[in-house]
Amino acid sequence: QVQLVESGGGSVQPGGSLRLSCVASGIDFGITNMGWYRQAPGKQRELVAIILAGGTTNYTDSVKGRFAISGDNTKNTVYLQMNNLKPEDTAVYYCDARKTIWPYSRYWGQGTQVTVSS
Repeated sequence: QVQLVESGGGSVQPGGSLRLSCVASGIDFGITNMGWYRQAPGKQRELVAIILAGGTTNYTDSVKGRFAISGDNTKNTVYLQMNNLKPEDTAVYYCDARKTIWPYSRYWGQGTQVTVSS
């Protein structure tokens, strides 16, 4: 059974940092792309960062140079290090797992709130 559990969200002032964690049980990182998405009130869910099964990472332009995604296979955990946070980063952040082989199953975590405000 696949389960994704996020943690690490909270409230922080602009310029601050947070590290989100996603513990993924029942997932083989070797055949799964792991991503972080976010959804702000009234907006569509958007991809923030992704780490492919082969280790390649990619980021949406607005977070490049500030956020870093990484994975620890020994802990079945994916991280999102967020630095120099801005008010526009405020959103619910979701962990996403998508298998790279048929049936290309996809799973979501429950989300964790990040609020950036002075």
